[in-house]
Amino acid sequence: MADDSLFLIDIDRVLREKAPKYYKYIPKFVVSYLKRIVHQEELNVFLSDSKDKVGVDFLKASLDFLDARIVVKGEENLPEGSLYTFVSNHPLGGQDGVALGYVLGTFYEGKVKYLVNDLLMNLHGLAPLCIPINKTGKHGKDFPQMVKAGFASDNQLILFPAGLCSRRRNGIIRDLEWKKTFIIKSVQAQRDVVPIHFDGRNSDFFYNLANACKFLGIKFNIAMLYLVDEMFKNRHQTFTVTIGKPIPWQTFDKSKTPAEWAAYVKDVVYGLSSESRKQEI
Repeated sequence: MADDSLFLIDIDRVLREKAPKYYKYIPKFVVSYLKRIVHQEELNVFLSDSKDKVGVDFLKASLDFLDARIVVKGEENLPEGSLYTFVSNHPLGGQDGVALGYVLGTFYEGKVKYLVNDLLMNLHGLAPLCIPINKTGKHGKDFPQMVKAGFASDNQLILFPAGLCSRRRNGIIRDLEWKKTFIIKSVQAQRDVVPIHFDGRNSDFFYNLANACKFLGIKFNIAMLYLVDEMFKNRHQTFTVTIGKPIPWQTFDKSKTPAEWAAYVKDVVYGLSSESRKQEI
C-alpha cells in the first residue's frame, strides 16, 4: 500500500515539498479548495483502480473513466514504415492528449512517446509513454538535449507545439504561438510531420481566468491549476480527431524560417476543420 501511494495525488504533500517555508501559513480552506479543483479524491480512486495498467492500456482506461468518445477522421492518412512527428493543436489540456496517445498508440502498437511536462512522469501508467521536459523552471541549455533524445528514439512522437493549451483572443479559441523546435528537429531526424486537429474547447471560466491573469501581468500559469477541473467538465463528450496528410520533412527548406514553417503547419492543422478556423463565442 505504501508503494501505491506514490502514484496518488496528495496536495498536502506537494505543498509541503514545494513550499516548505510557507506550508504552515497556507489556510486550510485554500488547501481544501485545491483538493477540490484537482478532484483529488475522484482521481485517486481511478489511479488506484488502474494501477496495473500502463501505456496504451492506461490511456484506454482514462478515456473510459472520462466517458470520452473519439471519432477519427482521415485515419487513412496515418503513414507506416518510418518514424514521424505528430503535431496537434491543444484545446483542452486533458482529453486531447489522452485521446491522441490512444489513437496513435493503438495504430503503432504502443511505439509512441509524448514530449510532455515532467510533472506527468508522476503518473505511473503514463510514464512509459513520456519523454519529460522540465517546465517548472527555465529550460536552459538542457532543453535542446531533452528534445534531441526524443527525436533520436525509435518511437513515433506526439507534440503540442504551443506548449500551453489554447486561449481565447478576440472571441476566437486558438493555440498561441507554435514553437519552432519540432520543425528543426524533424528536419534533422528526417521525420515527416503529420498534422492533427482536435476539436474541443474549455469553459468560459477558464478562458476568462487566463485572460485576466494576462491583463494583470501575472506570470504564474494559474489557469493550469484548473485543467483537471476542465477535464471533468468535459466528461461524457464526443471529440473529433482529424488526421491530415503527412508533410515531407524536405518541405521545410530555407524559403521560410523555422518559426514561419511552424506557423505554416499550425495553419494547416486549423485548416483541417472548417469549424475551428473561427470559433467565435
